[in-house]
Amino acid sequence: MSKIKIFSLGGLNENGKNMYVVEVDKKIYVFDAGLKYDNERNLGIDYIIPNFDYLVKNKKRIQGIFLTHGHESNMGAIPDMAKRLKGVSVYGTKLTLEILRMDMTEEEMKCIHFHEIKPHCKLDFKTETIFTIGMTHSIPDAICYVLNTKAGAIVYTGDFTFDHAMTGIYKTDIGRLAYVGKQGVLCLMAESLYAERPGYTAPNNRVEDFIRTVLAKNENRIIATVFPAHIYRIQEIFNEVSKTHRKIVIMGKSLQNLIHYALNHHYLKLDKRVIGDLSNLEDKNAVVLISDEKEKPFANLERILRGFDKYIKLKKTDTIFITEPAYEGIEKRLSYVMDEIAMQGVNAVSLSSKKHLLHHASSEDLKLLINILQPKYYFPVKGEYRHQFANAEIAESLGIPKENILLKQNGDVVTFENGNLVDTKEHIETDEILIDGKSSGDIGDLVLKDREMLGENGIVIISCTLDRDTKEILSGPEVLTRGFIYVKENLDVIEEIKNMTKEVLEHNIEVGSKRVDYAKIKNEVREALGKYFYKTMESKPMIITVIQEV
Repeated sequence: MSKIKIFSLGGLNENGKNMYVVEVDKKIYVFDAGLKYDNERNLGIDYIIPNFDYLVKNKKRIQGIFLTHGHESNMGAIPDMAKRLKGVSVYGTKLTLEILRMDMTEEEMKCIHFHEIKPHCKLDFKTETIFTIGMTHSIPDAICYVLNTKAGAIVYTGDFTFDHAMTGIYKTDIGRLAYVGKQGVLCLMAESLYAERPGYTAPNNRVEDFIRTVLAKNENRIIATVFPAHIYRIQEIFNEVSKTHRKIVIMGKSLQNLIHYALNHHYLKLDKRVIGDLSNLEDKNAVVLISDEKEKPFANLERILRGFDKYIKLKKTDTIFITEPAYEGIEKRLSYVMDEIAMQGVNAVSLSSKKHLLHHASSEDLKLLINILQPKYYFPVKGEYRHQFANAEIAESLGIPKENILLKQNGDVVTFENGNLVDTKEHIETDEILIDGKSSGDIGDLVLKDREMLGENGIVIISCTLDRDTKEILSGPEVLTRGFIYVKENLDVIEEIKNMTKEVLEHNIEVGSKRVDYAKIKNEVREALGKYFYKTMESKPMIITVIQEV
């Protein structure tokens, strides 16, 4: 009897953090392992990855992690997973694995086994096989995975769109998809991000005409932001700049490494003489490319706006060009950045999210895919729940029975036995891991609560020094505040803090005593001052008491 389980550790009812697990008779196949960027609610958090404890507990059963393409939302969690999943195999195309290696330390790379694959190759796992098919996306070497089981094929598309103008390394192999459809598809897992949009995504994903207009209308320096690894957009910029007298200056080590690798391996085409260096940075005709390096969107641009960038200082004659349309989740951040640009009197140009689209499947693309593959069951993935719901409606309109359309949340398990859906109501516990900077561990809720308290109410530090032998107060209590009150105008409050702290100390310390319960003293100081602050100022600052002996 064949038993198949499908569930998500991330990627459902959210944008990013994609990680989908397929279990076939105890064998585990993981498709994508991505991150998502924080939405400003978590103070100081750079990005979020799925909690992968389930994979750690079942590491011996993992056949591999299969990456569809080299975008952070699909493979950005691998560096943080590497040490805990030591020895696991990671499969991906040449460009995908190279981008991944650029993001990893040598120690992290030693923890996992890389397996380079190509579109249209077959991987044998004894009772199952995996077949790869080239798909059209904004990065070359994007692929779809077909997991062939005894009960039928499980197809996971990754991110895709049908655009017949994108050929060569960007081309979708529709013939191979049709062949898979003829063989029989048990379950199709297709993205949902643009499911609400009518029509096809193409040609609105191509913006060479818009770039040409921006270059023609703005004679002075242009600072262009690009999303990491959106190679197709970079190619469009290169194509149009090559037709002018301008020089391209690439800023940031990661972006430089990626572009030079792509040029050397023919993923990008350009006369290298068009690429300038730092000596061209101040040129009137320079086009400066900047990109974020595993940070929140527009982080590099914000540094430039605040004057913190080491090399780029804004001039009134500059034009800032946002080269990708805003996607859901960063509209607010983009609006804030555009306001900052306007306040500095600098011209700004951005793509409209209504007229210009990312390389994701709209409703007609999804209809074409479903008609080609003719799946028995349909599993909408990737996107907010309303996007998944719209995707489900598309499938239903094409004749897939409603009971065969699987609308799920992260952790909900879909079970097939002998090719038929079985309602087990099984659920896998899922959670998020919050990553701050280069920290490899989860930041956690307590740290975030502390940051929230500091941000809203500030901090009060009380320090005091006692004699080690007699326990007499030698100095203090001294009071230091940050983000709480303006000291010069609240000297009476500072004096009251000192007096209250001294009273607690004298109440708990007997002169000449050898043992003092400092934990009790700190708690009493915190409790007394907490009540005083709330009663007099309705504020709850963080209170830290430091007592030392000399």
